[in-house]
Amino acid sequence: MKKSILALIFASCFYSSANACTGISLSTTNSDYIQARTIEWGHNDLNSKLIVSPRDYTYTSTMPDQKQGESWQSKYGFVGISVSDDKFIAEGVNEKGLSAGLFYFRNYGSLATYDPSDRANNITDMDFVRWMLSQFETVDQVEAALNKIKIVTVYFDEQGNPSPTAHWRVSDKNGNSIVIEIMNHGEINIHKNIAKVLTNSPDYDWHVTNLNNYINLQPGSIAGQKINDVEAQSFGVGSAFVGLPGDISPPSRFVRAAFYVNSAPTLKTSEQAVAQAFHILNNFDIPIGSEFNDKAHISDLPSATQWTSVIDQNNGLFFYKTMRDSTIRRVDLNSLNFDAKIEHKQALDSGTFHYESVIVK
Repeated sequence: MKKSILALIFASCFYSSANACTGISLSTTNSDYIQARTIEWGHNDLNSKLIVSPRDYTYTSTMPDQKQGESWQSKYGFVGISVSDDKFIAEGVNEKGLSAGLFYFRNYGSLATYDPSDRANNITDMDFVRWMLSQFETVDQVEAALNKIKIVTVYFDEQGNPSPTAHWRVSDKNGNSIVIEIMNHGEINIHKNIAKVLTNSPDYDWHVTNLNNYINLQPGSIAGQKINDVEAQSFGVGSAFVGLPGDISPPSRFVRAAFYVNSAPTLKTSEQAVAQAFHILNNFDIPIGSEFNDKAHISDLPSATQWTSVIDQNNGLFFYKTMRDSTIRRVDLNSLNFDAKIEHKQALDSGTFHYESVIVK
């Protein structure tokens, strides 16, 4: 990738809230586990592609100075969606059911210092997802391997500042789910994803603590009461969660997502859970323009939410829809040829706004 493109992408992260990814986790009574998320970017088309990567494939992480870092051989095939560069996987799942995704962590993520003379075990933060998906089956295996690598920035700007980084959600089909955050120049913090939600900054512990401010929220309507001589009644459904934050800031989205996950009905099948995930995430679709102060710089995009994905880990299914096409597409990992010699790459949609006419008889 050309440095000018990288500079545009990562410098924009510093000054905009357009990177507003929201992730949720659902499960069923049959112990099916679902990982779902949106990805937001309002500055330009991320040119995301569907990537199918085979087993026994060799990867090499390219360092910020364009030199080679860690190389490794894949054990497992995976499906993912890329951002900006075909090798940068933002979300994916492998044939063993391990799911991983990155969520931007602006102003809080702080990676280890890159040392050009010691690159052997270095990977960039943008390679971290494919490093996990290509080699591991469980969350425990990922955790055990973290001390074998050093995660560094993918890019330095002209002033020598590292690009903003991410934190990561990692889950396996046994129901284990963690959030990995790297702070203070390389300090790795691992949190169990007890909230079943991930957004962006601040750090995960802060978001979990912030939920204490919303313990009054509950689904449904609140009972009426007499206030002095006024018989006060609910105007309608939803009065029990008046105060649920509706803005697109990461803390507000975290609270809102946690509420909708917590209030979801009992889900018996994976099909129900996948549908529920899409419905919940519809609440986080960000219209283009709402995140810009300067309206002159609004990009020619249908939405800031460029795509939404839902992963059925136990059944090996990857679903997604895009900003141009709300048709839900399904990729069945069980039908893919993971013994191919090269990666398969294809556009997520046709590139134009899509609709179908309804024929009324």
